[in-house]
Amino acid sequence: MNKYDALKEEAFAANKQLPALGLVLFTFGNASAVDRREGVFAIKPSGIAYEKLTPDQMVIVDFEARVVDGTLRPSSDTKTHAVLYKEWEGIGGIAHTHSTYATAWAQAVQDIPILGTTHADHLTTDIPCAPPMKDEYIHDDYEYMTGYQIVEELRERQWSYKEVEMILVGSHAPFTWGTTVQKAVYNSAVLESIARMAWLTLQIRPGVPSMKDTLIQKHYERKHGEGRYYGNEEFKF
Repeated sequence: MNKYDALKEEAFAANKQLPALGLVLFTFGNASAVDRREGVFAIKPSGIAYEKLTPDQMVIVDFEARVVDGTLRPSSDTKTHAVLYKEWEGIGGIAHTHSTYATAWAQAVQDIPILGTTHADHLTTDIPCAPPMKDEYIHDDYEYMTGYQIVEELRERQWSYKEVEMILVGSHAPFTWGTTVQKAVYNSAVLESIARMAWLTLQIRPGVPSMKDTLIQKHYERKHGEGRYYGNEEFKF
């Protein structure tokens, strides 16, 4: 028995969900799960097709993106995950996809406006799009600096990573996170759905305004506020 077997299984299950939910194609995307006590996370190996993936192939790396356990090269996005785990102590998992609609918004370098209650059920802001990376970041350590591109964008907007669990990286694609890797994958699916709804809404009515704040707050608070009454606690992520 490897002491990382449970962590590998958790990451493996999350990665297998990505194609099952229609969020990735071929080898696009990855998910990781963290063990804070050990100071490591498990992530998908680079370039392995999802249908060929096995739990033992998951690579264990530390928060400096150094391989701790595993024989395969970890995902090319490993340094991005490492930065987010180092900077945000409250997250337990990360997912990165190139899902069609969310990626289209990222390529357009546009925030996804908050237009309806599905969006407001999950956050009270537009879904942010960080600008395309600065040249000096690109020429430096690209994947490492992608992590800081994400961190800096939320910091500049004065938004908490605990409340905004998804972002678009301009000209690139989405990243999501959560208290568990299962929640990160859930957020990826939610983001893709919201991105598609927003795109369709703007085809029907270009220039439609954002929904009113009272409705935003009502839908968010009923799921996340102190007096929340949606769902059952024992079934939360």
